[in-house]
Amino acid sequence: MNWQAWATVAVIAGAMALFASEKMRIDVVALIALAALMALGILDPHEALAGFSNEATVTVAAMFALSLGIERSGALEPLARLLARIRRPWLLTLALMLAIAPIGAFVKNVALVATFLPLALRVCARTRTSPARVLLPMAYAAQMGGVCTLLGTSSNLLADSLAQRHGLPAFGVFEFTELGALLAVAGIAYLMLVGRWLLPRHVDAEQPQALDIGSYVTELRVMHGSALVGTTIAAARLGERYGVYPLELLRGDRRMWEPRAQEIAVGDVLLVRGDWDKIEDFRRRAGLQIAPEHRYGLPGGGAPVLAEVMVAPASRLEDRTLAEARYPWGYAGTVLAIHRRGQVLREKLDDVRLEVGDVLLLAVDERDLAKLRADEQVVVLSEREDARRVSRRALVAVAIMAGVVAVSGLKWLPIPFAAICGAVAMALTGCFGRKDVYEGMDWKVIVLLGAILPLGTAIEKTGLSHAVVGTGMALFGTHGPLWALLMVYLLTALLTELMGHNPSVVLMVGIAFQVAQSLGVDARPFVVAVAFAAATSFATPVGYPTNTMVYYAGGYRFTDFMRVGIPLIALFCALSMWLIPHFWPFHP
Repeated sequence: MNWQAWATVAVIAGAMALFASEKMRIDVVALIALAALMALGILDPHEALAGFSNEATVTVAAMFALSLGIERSGALEPLARLLARIRRPWLLTLALMLAIAPIGAFVKNVALVATFLPLALRVCARTRTSPARVLLPMAYAAQMGGVCTLLGTSSNLLADSLAQRHGLPAFGVFEFTELGALLAVAGIAYLMLVGRWLLPRHVDAEQPQALDIGSYVTELRVMHGSALVGTTIAAARLGERYGVYPLELLRGDRRMWEPRAQEIAVGDVLLVRGDWDKIEDFRRRAGLQIAPEHRYGLPGGGAPVLAEVMVAPASRLEDRTLAEARYPWGYAGTVLAIHRRGQVLREKLDDVRLEVGDVLLLAVDERDLAKLRADEQVVVLSEREDARRVSRRALVAVAIMAGVVAVSGLKWLPIPFAAICGAVAMALTGCFGRKDVYEGMDWKVIVLLGAILPLGTAIEKTGLSHAVVGTGMALFGTHGPLWALLMVYLLTALLTELMGHNPSVVLMVGIAFQVAQSLGVDARPFVVAVAFAAATSFATPVGYPTNTMVYYAGGYRFTDFMRVGIPLIALFCALSMWLIPHFWPFHP
């Protein structure tokens, strides 16, 4: 290999390390890799920017808008209310999977899981069942559904676009459906018959339970007349009397060096940890005031409603402090407390940098509940029941989505054009607001696609793909195309768990074509293997956004994903090796 190929290897290795470490946002990592390839002269400006005009990038953006219309119009609410009536957790698990998998073929997976996550938590709280028994199968079902159509996930669209660049005819919208449906049925059967026994059975005290997500950290201000004035924290014995545990004593901007021995004065702020109902009881009995509520309150004097929200994957709130995040939310709300799984926070609330999975106890104006539900930056874990009827906008949104699928499936219009027309139709009919489409768009994914696509060009331009294929074929090529297909599938699955599904598709589609050419067989089976292996990431909580969501909400450990997901990947791999050559023969 020449120096440019080795330089490309170094860029890929660095990007993989950053993707896997999660120390930096995925779109920033992709931009860094793109800038490095340009600086090294491996890509010229035209090649480097080609990813942002690629039809896969445009189509994914339009599909995000369509999914947003379905979500914001309330089209999924009747199904959610129906599922909320289920009393048995195992039946809820099965019903959720059977409902989510078909919808996931057309609606963004993250939006689906965000919609059904609160009702799953409510049913688990009502039946005193650990959410860990329900949430992981729900996330897996969203992935199973996404792979069933070309529109279901961005990695499918990306694989199709890259395949066309290599000269293959475009895949049809429903060309993946037959294989995807068979794998989904097998996956659901596995999760109900085998996987449910591998899921955690404990009910952890830190698990979401109705309006009690666990131990919150909040600030309580000592007021005139408080029973704590003049006493020390040690003498007050807060843990024994109230079940509330003091962490720090704050006086102005100072932390007291020995908080337990320090005499409490009017105006001091106690940083405490405990269940919210115990904190509230302690506050009333001790004559304290919730400091955030005292500082900010609710403008306009609206009726406050408590809601628990979780910071969602790809949220703009990530890595921002509460003070920085307060103003962009667009509704009247005050963060009263915060819960972070597995950690005890000791900073002032305004100094806490938010992370994905943090749960915030929010006092929000009752009139702004609709805005809160529509906020893409958070997932509402608990709220008042909403008994609204299906709106006209919901029916219009469903009709527009069906029209886009029909028009593109019948090949009356190219998929990107049909998706853009559908997004425009939803905007004109009011399925989402004028600003919603920009606020609800997952720009991280759009930038990631635009910046990572040129990496595939660099792999082929430098001859790196030939070197990788040569090594792989020396190991597997002599055993025939089926073994080579297995190699492509397993390598894609491994890269997906490390890097995410879209980067792995970019790396593997070119390699899949080289493998097919070296064997003298059709490349379509190999592209399908890449698409399916990338879109079904079950073994880690970081390979797919829906996994990340339920990882925090369900209280899972990393090993829970491996224990349940690795056998499921093996099942999908075995079935794919049997079915892919059947639907897409090596020698058509």
